[in-house]
Formats: sequence, structure tokens, C-alpha cells
Amino acid sequence: MKNIIFVLALLTNLINTNAQPTSFATKGIGGGGALFFPTINPANDSEFYVSCDMSELFHSTNYGLSYSQIHFLKLQVFNTSTYEFTNDPKIAYCNHNDGNIGYPVKTTDGGITWLRMTGYNSSTYGQVNKISANYDNPQQLLIAAYGDILYSKNGGATFTLVKHAASSGSGISMGGTFWNGNNIYIGTNDGLISSVNGGNSFSVQTTISIPAGQVIWSFAGAKYGTNTRFVCITSNAALTNNSVMPWNYNNFAKGVYTMDNANNTWINQSVGINFSSDFIMYAAMAKNDINTIYLGGHDNATGGPLVYKSINSGSDWNKVFNTNNNSNITTGWEGAGGDKNWSWSETCFGITVAPNNANKVMFSNYSNVQASADGGANWKQAYVKASGQHHAGAATPIKQTYQSTGLENTTCWQIHWQDTNSIIGCFSDIGGIRSINGGNSWGFSYNGFSVNSLYRIAQAKNGNLYGACSNIHDMYQSTRLADAQLDTTDANGKIVFSVDKGANWSTLHTFNHPVFWLAADLNNPERMFASVIHFGGTAGAQTGGIYMTDNLSAGVGSTWIKLANPPRTEGHPASIEVLNNGKVLCSFSGRRTAAGAFTASSGVFMFDPVTSTWADLSDAGMKYWTKDIVIDPNDSTQSTWYACVFSGWGGPANGLGGLYKTSNRGTSWTKLSGAQFERVTSVTFNPQKLTEAYLTTETQGLWVSSNMNAVTPTWTLVTSYPFRQPERVYFNPNNKNEMWVSSFGNGMKMGLLNTSTGVLKFDAAFDGINIYPNPFTNQINITNPLNLQISKINMFDINGKLVPVSVESNQTIQTDQIATGMYIVEIEFGNKHLIRRKVIK
Repeated sequence: MKNIIFVLALLTNLINTNAQPTSFATKGIGGGGALFFPTINPANDSEFYVSCDMSELFHSTNYGLSYSQIHFLKLQVFNTSTYEFTNDPKIAYCNHNDGNIGYPVKTTDGGITWLRMTGYNSSTYGQVNKISANYDNPQQLLIAAYGDILYSKNGGATFTLVKHAASSGSGISMGGTFWNGNNIYIGTNDGLISSVNGGNSFSVQTTISIPAGQVIWSFAGAKYGTNTRFVCITSNAALTNNSVMPWNYNNFAKGVYTMDNANNTWINQSVGINFSSDFIMYAAMAKNDINTIYLGGHDNATGGPLVYKSINSGSDWNKVFNTNNNSNITTGWEGAGGDKNWSWSETCFGITVAPNNANKVMFSNYSNVQASADGGANWKQAYVKASGQHHAGAATPIKQTYQSTGLENTTCWQIHWQDTNSIIGCFSDIGGIRSINGGNSWGFSYNGFSVNSLYRIAQAKNGNLYGACSNIHDMYQSTRLADAQLDTTDANGKIVFSVDKGANWSTLHTFNHPVFWLAADLNNPERMFASVIHFGGTAGAQTGGIYMTDNLSAGVGSTWIKLANPPRTEGHPASIEVLNNGKVLCSFSGRRTAAGAFTASSGVFMFDPVTSTWADLSDAGMKYWTKDIVIDPNDSTQSTWYACVFSGWGGPANGLGGLYKTSNRGTSWTKLSGAQFERVTSVTFNPQKLTEAYLTTETQGLWVSSNMNAVTPTWTLVTSYPFRQPERVYFNPNNKNEMWVSSFGNGMKMGLLNTSTGVLKFDAAFDGINIYPNPFTNQINITNPLNLQISKINMFDINGKLVPVSVESNQTIQTDQIATGMYIVEIEFGNKHLIRRKVIK
């Protein structure tokens, strides 16, 4: 009882602290960015994980109807990371993305903690490319680095060398594995490697029938009774290495072969596959079905993903993912005739079969996940809620609205409200999305433009909207600072505008270079400023800079002039703020030379439109990679600003990142954050509590300070926000208790601040809620006989820490991934009443 009282007191304190949200709901359209190599749980073929190159590992326990994501403090992943299941639900393996080359990790408590495998020496072997664990023996695993394959028989405590690459240039590529008791098989570009003694020794089998010049690229195996069968896809030996990715499919595969009972003879099963247009990349089998084989890749004839299936071990092949008129595919917003056609997904980024059920097959791609539960006869999208999907056998309708399943994996730059219902989300990859119901559902429900990236919306005093566009994504991230990426002609480097709340758009002005930011002068309705990006190779002659119009109402006839270049700058303008007195405060972001060096061309600058002159107001720490400049809403004189800075690397740009403050319009600056933050993107004040602000970082998550009036504010991590790189924070102007967070790679999330009192009411009248079983094992059920409106459900451990669990339809909590112990289930209702129940696993 004392423990329970302690936990309740602690949780009440957490609710009051800083009034920060205790949980975040995923908002958006679902999907949109690349996802890689899903893995299905052999013990539960409705459960799978899928990795994202933006560092998230997504988890579904209902075959893609909904997703949760692993908190970034626990695990971050690469685009080659896979979740490796074992028959002990507490033990799994993965490859952790630490922002550098990463390292292999292991959990022994069902994913609550992930620990580095100290037996693997990253300094010796380098980055991990693939991991394969033996499901039936959790102590056995294989790791493929660029030049070596290693084996562990003690759960990663130590490793022994399986094989060193025959060629240091190509490296050794682990195309797949098959574990069969003491027999272990590895398909590699150096041949078929096997062990028949539980990994005590390995050798390369001498095989025949694969033509000279071809090597194994993808490999899978199965066993039924006493018979085993392998399948492989071969590729040109000269082109095969560990750098090959799913998008390198063009004419890559050369053949498909099978082998029975490890007899060293490969049988050509390529008949029926047109390798000049059927660009297969990956092979997959259920481990208990030797007859059913799937191949995934790109169909050059249709421009979309390709899935071949054979039910007779490769003697015959049939295409089963039929994109023509979506004949057997239940679609989301992507599909034949849809907002995005099948060329948007383009190809399979791995194909996966449930290890014990050949009827369950799925693949990820450039945008989403597609899944079949009946052997490919029918397919269903697995990225938008089922209520928004469209029937197979018909064109996908355009301009519909959708709700996310939690699979948000692309970048959101800004969220802009026009009124209570109309919201625009600015994204990379998918451009803009629009909601007309307050953010409950989203769609491509507009006309007039289609771009890769919509970076910024500015609203003029008359309500017209203006959008900053580009076909170049990821602006001013570490991979988008050099001329090679930013100086190319950008046909969608333009400003678009709408006079009807974003329903219809027209091009206002085309610059042919990326437009990153827009700012309206609310004291002069004819004036607007734009950040246009371009260097061009010669300092002082750059096309990029700050542009201005003084006849905005002329629409497509408006004229835009480039202002003089601020001192030191090299055409990489970033944020713009127009002050009340008409002066223009700007940040210029980083630029790197072809040699990779940061130039001292960044910082904070002020433009005086009366004298047409610039002042360089930068602190020395801002001269290499400055991000947002933010005006303090507490200062009516607009003399207090915050500059957000990234640290660079490789020279004088190192170690400069953090949050800087000036109280005298840039005459002097103080670095507020010390060495706490390496890279800060932005800071946003809570409009209901102006001493509170939220700070976004590149890899350290979302932070909050409740004493921004202090000489040195203190910052606390918002642990309820699960992603490493929030981009900016926005408060709904129509409901300031709604805090929305955009991100670099995890879409939008919305958290509710507490009521004005910061106190939630406990009420025994809600005791009709039933929570069972208790004790529980893998799932908690919730019954709601009074049909009360449940707004959210959280789970906390005994120390008051929020436990990441999957809550489905406010009826079940999936608890298979949490450790044994005591927990608190907290249910909040729409009228802010709250109940908490002790439960035990």
C-alpha cells in the first residue's frame, strides 16, 4: 500500500510539472517515407517490426492496423536494422543507430532496455550491416560487417570469425540465413557457407550450376519433414557489395536458383522471369514450407512494386501484387488513379514471410507497408486506418481524407492554422497535407501544386496563404549544406498562393531555386520576404538570399527583388522575422565546401528597409550553422531574441551548438545551454505560460524549461515525446491546450496540456470501468459498460515512468513486451476525470 500511495503521489506531481503533455497522439496521413526490412514474430504472425532510415523502429501487434514506436532513449535504428526475434520473448537483437556507425544491441527484458553487445568490436569490424538470430536458440546469432561475418554462441558475449571477405573492395554480403538445429547456412557473395556442428566451425560449400561471374545476393531456406530447400537470387559479382540498397534494382538480378537438401547443386528456376524488366531483389520463404517462394522488387513495366510467387518451388512464377486498377489491392492514398500512383512506392525494400505461415507476406517500400494474409491473393495497405481505405478492383479516389495508424515516417516542417478547422501541414517527400476538421483527418485535398517539399506557410493580413516550395528535401540538415545538393536548378523552387484556405493554389513566383521561408509584414500588407537558396561558386555573386516584394496583391504579377547580401553570407538564408518597426531579422544557415569544410557564412542579421543596409549581429558561435531565430514574446520591445545553433564537425564549427540569448538586439549574446545540447533547431514559448518554453534538438529529443526568466534556464527532457529529432513546436491558436510537434522524420504529434489548474480530478463514479485479468500476462482488457468517453490510456511503472505500450481502440493494452512487476494503468476521460488501477504482471 505504501508503494501505491508513493506512485500516486509521484504521478500527480508529474502531471503538475511544467504542465507538459503526458502523452502524444500521432497525427497525419500515414506513411510517406521509406521503410525497411520488416520482420514477423514466428510465435505470433500478427506481430512485426519495421525500420525507418529516420531512426524509428515501428511495432505492430495487429498486422498493420496500428503501430507504436520504440522510444528513442531505448533504441534507434538504421535502414539496415532488423528486429531479431527469439523463442524467449525477453531476448531479441538489433543494430542500434547512435548517429555514427552504430553497434549491435540485445534486450533480455522484452525491450525495456537494450544493451550494447560488448563482444563485438566496432573499431575492428566497423558498422554492422546485418544481424541474424537463431529463433530456436536465443544464444546463437550471426553478424555481418563489411568485410567479415561473425558468429556468437553465447548471446553476443564473444564472437568468432566465420569468414573474411575474399575481396576487400566488395566485402562479404550476407544475403540471408537458415538455421536448422546444428546446421547453419549463410548465403553470401563469397558462396554458400555452412556449419554442421552448431557453429563450432564453418566452411564454404563447393556448389555447381551458378554461372561464372554471378554470386548469391539474396538467400532463404525452408524445411518440411526431412527435406530442406534453399532459394537464392544471383547478381553480377562485380556489382555486388554491402553498399547495394533496395533502390539499386536496375538490371541487378541475374537469376533465381534452388537447392535441395544442401546437395551443392543449384537448379535454375528463372524461367518465366523477364530480368530486363522484372527487377527482383529479395527472396523469402516460410521456414516450414519448401514449395512456396516469394520474390520482391520493382516492376519496370508498371513502375511499381513487384511480387512474384511460386507454389511449386520455382517451376512456375506468377505476379501476385497486381497494381493495374488495384485489381487485388485494398489501397490507402497511394494506388492506381490515387493521389500518388504506385511509382511512389516503386519497389520492395525487403519482402518478409511469416516464418510459420506462408500465407502471410508483406513488404515495405519508399512510402509504406503492404501486406497479404492469404498468400498474395489479396493485399491490403497497412499505413492508414481501415476506415479510410478503398476497395480493390477500382481506381483509388483522389483528395480523400485519412487517419494515421501511427506509421509516421517523414519530415514535417510546420503546422499552420487558418481557423479552428483548416490546417496545413508542411512536409518533405509528400509536400503539403491539409485538414478541414481540426486535424482529425488529413489528405491531399487541394489543387494547383505538387512538390517534394513544402517548407513554410505564411498568412497575409487578408487571410491569403503563401507557400515556400522546393523539390530538394531535408534542407539545412547535415546532408543538405553543400553546393552539389543545393545549387542545382529546382523547377519547383517557387512560391505558391491560395485565396480560399488552401483548397486551390497558383504559382506566385518561380525562382528555380529552393524557397525555405516566408514572412509577411503585417504592417505593410503589400510586403513579403522570402529565403531563396543558392550559392553558385562565387561569394558575392550568389543568386540566393533574402527576396522582397512590395506589390504582393498583384499575385502572379508581383515583382520580387533580391536584397543586398548580408556580410559574410553565401546564399543560405533560413528563418525570417519581421519586427514591429519594419526591420527584418534573419538567420543564415550553414554551408560546406566541396572539401567538406564549414564556411563562416552563417549567423544572425538585421535588415533596415529604410537604409537598405544589413547589420551582422552574430555571436562567434553562430558563424557556421545557425538554425531558427526566435523573438521572445515576453519582451514587448522585441529586443530579446533566441538563436538556435548546430555544432559542426571537422574544424572551427565544432562544439558551438546550443541556445543563445540576447536582450539588446544582438549587441551581446549569452549561451544559455552550456554543453548540454549539441544541436538546437528551435524554441517555442507556451502562450499560456510565457516563462515556459520547449526546445527541439537534432538527436536529443524534446526539452522543456519552466524558468525562462532565469539567468540560466534549466531544461528537462519531455520523456513522453518518443522521437529523437523534433523540429518545431506549435500551439493551436484556437485551443492553446493543444501542443503540436513537427519533426525531422516522424511526422506530427499532438499532446494535450493540463487544464489551467494543472490538476486532473479523480472520481469514484467512474469505477464501472473493468480492467482484467489481474495479474496479467500478454494483454490487459478494458471494458466500458457505461460507454464513457475515454480520451487516453497510459501505463506507468512503480517509479512513475511512462511505459510505452500499444493501446488498441481503448479496449486492450498489449503488454507482451514489458517485464514482470507492478504497474499503474491510468485512464483519462473527456471531461478530465481520471482513474488509476494497480495491476501486476
